[in-house]
Amino acid sequence: MDENDKQSSKTPEIIENASQETPREHSLEGMTLFFLGSSVTYGSAAGGRSFVDIIENNNACTCIKEAVSGTTLADGGQDSYVQRLIRSSRRYDAVDHFICQLSTNDASQGKPLGKVSGSKDPESFDTSTVTGAMEYIIAFVKDKWNCPVTFYTGTYYDSSNYQKMVDVLYELQEKWGIGIIDMWNDEDMRNIDKELYNKYMDDEIHPTALGYEEWWTPVIEKYLKTH
Repeated sequence: MDENDKQSSKTPEIIENASQETPREHSLEGMTLFFLGSSVTYGSAAGGRSFVDIIENNNACTCIKEAVSGTTLADGGQDSYVQRLIRSSRRYDAVDHFICQLSTNDASQGKPLGKVSGSKDPESFDTSTVTGAMEYIIAFVKDKWNCPVTFYTGTYYDSSNYQKMVDVLYELQEKWGIGIIDMWNDEDMRNIDKELYNKYMDDEIHPTALGYEEWWTPVIEKYLKTH
């Protein structure tokens, strides 16, 4: 990766936050965590076992994995993140934490990014855009379960479209107070040894079983235990 490409406007914030006192961890035991996503959340390059399954096994919690490969945040059919969330939400009365994948499919398929709305009315969100769909998901979850909402990114790869999506997450954080598990801007994850990276990643987007176990899961699990 070119060092110039690795730079992001969000990196200074991460360095600054890292210098703050580390939040105290809490147990996930007995909690219900809802994960919405696509192939990365599913674990398509690891036999269908992703960080979601590992976290459930490690922590005696219930992890709902609503993941369909190839799907997008932007709403354009019955398998979009929006439509699957609406359908699956009917089966669960309570959720303690909702975690959504910032889908790389939207970037690779060139879905329109859209803009952050000046409203919090779900009827005003253009869910055919990535940003509008994310706002709808946030509003829906807050209304349905009144629980924390967190989005997680993938690790860095060469995609200006995905970079723009990551940047929008920070705008949504300012508006909605959402959490962000930002592996995209994580300097340690960007600067990983190339040989180890090749063991951890099946391609530039999908972790291997070892990549989930040793690289991604510890970061995501630690966040969930401290937020």
